Amino acid sequence: MPQYLTPGVYVEEVPSAVKPIAGVGTSTAGFIGVVNDLVEMPLRPGRTGVKPPAAADSTTATGDPESTAPPSDAGSTTPEDGVSGATTPEREPDDFYTVAAAGTAVLVDSWDTFRRNFGDVQPGNFVLANAVYGFFNNGGSRAWVTRVADGTDTSAGGTDASPAGTDSSTGTDSSPADTDSSPAGTDTSTGGTDSSDPGSVDSDAGIAHDLVAALESFSFIDEIAIVAIPGATGDPVRTALVDHCENMQGRFAVLDGHRATSPIRADIVGGVRDSSYAALYYPWIQIGTDPKTGEPLFQPPSGHVVGIYARVDATRGVHKAPANEVIRGALGVETLVSKSGQAGLNPGGVNVIRMFGANVTIWGARTTAAVSQPDWKYVSSRRLFIFIRESIEQGLQWTIFEPNAPDLWSKVRRNVTAFLTTVWADGALLGTTPERAFYVRCDETTNPPEVRDLGQLVTEVGIALVNPAEFVVFRISQWAGPAA
Repeated sequence: MPQYLTPGVYVEEVPSAVKPIAGVGTSTAGFIGVVNDLVEMPLRPGRTGVKPPAAADSTTATGDPESTAPPSDAGSTTPEDGVSGATTPEREPDDFYTVAAAGTAVLVDSWDTFRRNFGDVQPGNFVLANAVYGFFNNGGSRAWVTRVADGTDTSAGGTDASPAGTDSSTGTDSSPADTDSSPAGTDTSTGGTDSSDPGSVDSDAGIAHDLVAALESFSFIDEIAIVAIPGATGDPVRTALVDHCENMQGRFAVLDGHRATSPIRADIVGGVRDSSYAALYYPWIQIGTDPKTGEPLFQPPSGHVVGIYARVDATRGVHKAPANEVIRGALGVETLVSKSGQAGLNPGGVNVIRMFGANVTIWGARTTAAVSQPDWKYVSSRRLFIFIRESIEQGLQWTIFEPNAPDLWSKVRRNVTAFLTTVWADGALLGTTPERAFYVRCDETTNPPEVRDLGQLVTEVGIALVNPAEFVVFRISQWAGPAA
């Protein structure tokens, strides 16, 4: 406290006891996927992708005045030219964007940002690109993306793109609504290796190891709230993803189930252990048709589902289950599941994607928690609890090293109560009044001398979560009328 030695009026600034707790973000996604080192990248704005004639001519010089032999990458006569002696324009690599470094998380806030860092949809990035496209198309707005390198040469992998300025390499801005750049309209071979789960990205042991290692790139990015590795159906990768989310405690994993056709196999979940920090979705969804073969193109649903998480968070709140929602961009499902078929999957924590007319709909809201954890059976319950816990943790950092006394206890109660009252007003907690929806206890009963001597400040918070109405039951009987 300052000393006053001269008579006069002194004005002091007193810190407010009210330090509002702001809710943390819940919809920032983290994606990990395979992107080939040789993917074709889009043109930079205002570039042509072709070296000017003068520059091309100068590159033919070898230092020997008598030499006229061009280097191996110079223009050459080709039958496609249609004119004898014509040459193909020489490609200018600097006119194209550079693929992002492997193992480094890149912030992506639009589909066009993804294109500039990882390329348009093509065999070398098919699964990841379609997943991120589905994320933005379904309501996602912000994601961190880490690529795992695949050195396989895909230059002859089935696309019609050529190095020098094809439609898929233009420098024009594109968005998920642009049909020319839509993943569903791109010729793609799966790009995955053959396995018991065709199209899975982790069937190669080396790539599976790199996918797991790439999770480390997300460790220091606090805003990530949902994590997915689209197309990973192997137990080691999915288990590592669940471990990552449990260890971070502020994240939720969205898993892809094994591919299966009728009859449905019993190993859709595989050997992934029970966890309330993850949800699994099945079956894979159709996103288009191969223009060459006419065969449907199927995509793991996790990227689209994460976009729906973000959409529901924005329109309803994290307490609303991300279910009974139509998947935008999905034309069908790989395996049709009936009501009776879902009855054998739902209790096991498999969230089934079903067809209702032309609508491809998420028809499940469960985590993969064990039966012995009924409190964490639903996705919305776990994610709401994560939201509340993370918000309180970040909003009360100012209390560290403050005097552990009743004045501090009172401030903690006031700020936590104000935050939870806001959460209750949004409809996230059960109870007709705040007193029925939660309680906050921070006083001498939670902080006796032996606790204070350990340097601890203990606060107890109880919240009444709202579970989704998973089974809506009407009991109907005959009634003789009021006179009976």
